Amino acid sequence: MNPADVAQSTLPLASSDVSLIALFWQAHWVVKCVMLGLLACSVWVWAIAIDKIFLYARTRRSMDRFEQAFWSGESIEELYRTLSAKPTHSMAACFVAAMREWKRSFESQSRSFAGLQARIEKVMNVSIAREVERLERRLLVLATVGSAGPFVGLFGTVWGIMSSFQSIAASKNTSLAVVAPGIAEALFATAVGLIAAIPATIFYNKFTSEVNRQAQRLEGFADEFSAILSRQIDERG
Repeated sequence: MNPADVAQSTLPLASSDVSLIALFWQAHWVVKCVMLGLLACSVWVWAIAIDKIFLYARTRRSMDRFEQAFWSGESIEELYRTLSAKPTHSMAACFVAAMREWKRSFESQSRSFAGLQARIEKVMNVSIAREVERLERRLLVLATVGSAGPFVGLFGTVWGIMSSFQSIAASKNTSLAVVAPGIAEALFATAVGLIAAIPATIFYNKFTSEVNRQAQRLEGFADEFSAILSRQIDERG
């Protein structure tokens, strides 16, 4: 048999397997490291996203329950005793912080009312800031993966293409059947980068909007409760 015919018949077999797993195993080790890192980031992104979805749902339900109890006509003293006995978050934590400062001022011997309104607003602002920080935790990871993921994938692609061209130069064969697998391996890195970056960007934008809504809700309650306490300070002063 003619050697050229033998080479032609074996060439498609060497390049016919272009499945994703085959592309990964045939890629350069640098490209493999890039793809493994991006896949790990993708898993991390989804883990954070699932955790945040449940966290924000719990926070919304907690706010709804607290507002229902607060505006139901129950005594704020009784509500404070109930909530201060257990760890609180979100709107309840803001309420407990304000009531704790309120009771400290009235239970002290000096019964100092000077600056009480400012102190109450200050502790509520600190409580809101802590709650927002809790809600925003690990969102920076999503922003980083969303912005850097495509560029990391592009780095793997560039490295893979350079390796492919070096192999082509060494074999001195520019046939499409020889070039295509190497290019596909390189482009696979970009695809993995997009797989990690696109969900991260979507989740980051969604969660940032959710944090802003919950922060505005907390600030609205703080303003209302501050007005209620201000009227009582004026009456007792």
